[in-house]
Amino acid sequence: MKKKIIPVLLAIVLIFLIVGIAFGSKILEKYSYSKERADLNSYFNRTADNEIAIVLQDEIIEEKAKLIDGVCYFDLATVGKYFTDRFYVNTEEKILLFTTANDVIRIEIGDGSNVIYVSDTGTSIDYKAAVYEGETLYIAADYVKRYANFSYSLYDAPLRMQVYTQWNTITEAEITKNTSIRYRGGIKSEILTDVEAGDKVTILEELENWSKVKSADAFIGYVENKFLGKKTSVEQLPVKDAMEVTYNSVRKEGRINMVFHQVFDENVAKSVAEVLKRTKAVNVICPTWFRLSDNAGNFTSIASASYVNQAHDLGVDVWALITDVDSKDMYGVDINFYDILSSSENRKRLISGLMQQVDTYGIDGINIDFEKVRNDAGTHFVQFLRELSIETRKRGVVLSVDNYVPTEYTAHYNRKEQGLVADYVVIMGYDEYYSGCGEAGPNASINYVENGIIKTKESVPAEKIINAIPFYTRVWESGEGEPTSATLTMANQSTWVANSGVEPVWREEYCQNYIEYQGNGKTVQCWLEDTASIKVKLQVMNAQQVAGVAAWKVGIEDTSVWEVIEQYTNGTLN
Repeated sequence: MKKKIIPVLLAIVLIFLIVGIAFGSKILEKYSYSKERADLNSYFNRTADNEIAIVLQDEIIEEKAKLIDGVCYFDLATVGKYFTDRFYVNTEEKILLFTTANDVIRIEIGDGSNVIYVSDTGTSIDYKAAVYEGETLYIAADYVKRYANFSYSLYDAPLRMQVYTQWNTITEAEITKNTSIRYRGGIKSEILTDVEAGDKVTILEELENWSKVKSADAFIGYVENKFLGKKTSVEQLPVKDAMEVTYNSVRKEGRINMVFHQVFDENVAKSVAEVLKRTKAVNVICPTWFRLSDNAGNFTSIASASYVNQAHDLGVDVWALITDVDSKDMYGVDINFYDILSSSENRKRLISGLMQQVDTYGIDGINIDFEKVRNDAGTHFVQFLRELSIETRKRGVVLSVDNYVPTEYTAHYNRKEQGLVADYVVIMGYDEYYSGCGEAGPNASINYVENGIIKTKESVPAEKIINAIPFYTRVWESGEGEPTSATLTMANQSTWVANSGVEPVWREEYCQNYIEYQGNGKTVQCWLEDTASIKVKLQVMNAQQVAGVAAWKVGIEDTSVWEVIEQYTNGTLN
């Protein structure tokens, strides 16, 4: 009997033993730490051996750097997005420029980019500053650091870099026992890297049992709270070794009260006293003296020394205007700003020509009125302004630039850079609705004007903004097809209103007097520009604390408007 029981008992014990081992294994598996390691190339999203993952502040960003001949490089787009957008690249001339307040620093892209040229004097460096791989331009991180404050540390296996562009107070903790930083919070998560007792980690987020941390060598993951020692606050030391570029603006005291003076022939132009006799408190006159005449940077001039002297005798500065507006009609030339401004020689020719006019005639300022700059010429236009500003700054001459009210279609005019290099940025606060736009509307409603100033202030300091007002409006006729319009000057407006036989009605939503009537089977509409509408615009400019007012153009206004403009200029407008 015993012989029969013993095998049964052994079988039962064996069964319990097997069950116990299986249960214990499951318990052990559940509560043991995984030793599986993460694929670090996947973690950093690296797809090539020479790609460098970028940890910017405390985040792995999508962009990658590259290791080329042992040197760390960023592509141009990454440089512009995160460090500085002030580099200028000319792919045809194969040059990389950085423009300061006083000079242009040049690199010849490629094998010769280990020489930095300042005022055509070369200085060698021990790496190539800029190289192409295919069509992508890469700029050495150390070269970028000359012009943008940031720090970086490079690590291997896999290639990655820690980059800081901002420096704050961080929380650090010391690891109390050898452990691992894991991809997620949990003992079964994959291991990113191991850390030892005494290592420091940055605390990014504290959870109940785990904390999100960053290791000293730029791994971001999770560590159990029980392995984190005392937390301390650490003030990061900012990097301030980049070249400091300071622009000393040429400024005019008090509020600007500028009038544009449209002239086509110096021989028929009236004397300045005659032009300004009906105005009040004007302190800047802007004659349309220079017109682009070809696509090589040449222009015609009707500048007059007598004009400048007369203006100065009246205490009025002369900011001479150069424009592309009349070039087609006067010279039969379709101005192509890409052709003009993408060429270093053409830019130099244009700037040299303008400065010759300044020096010859004693002009106080240059006003840039390039209204047909296309998107493809935007970067070249900005570089032209940078280079021009060097020369105007040397001479103590004002540089002002005319701009449309900001829209996404004119973003390439780069008002932010204009706000740095130009002395004044002029908003052409009119042509809200224009001939050919497809519908009738006001020339400069108050919302249009105010929004134009507010949007410009997002990029340009208020003390550099001049808002231009119109001394004209448009009369619209609507019937079949698109509405048509005709220009109506302030000077002729009262006669037109009287002839219409309609009493103007103030429209609060536009802050303009409005006329509408039926004539010849069409609807006639006009949003008037008069003293009342101009006063409200000036009140908005007061509230926005801009630098002053400009007006297009002198000679077509109703003289009554000068009362409120004078009050604005003198700071007495209510």
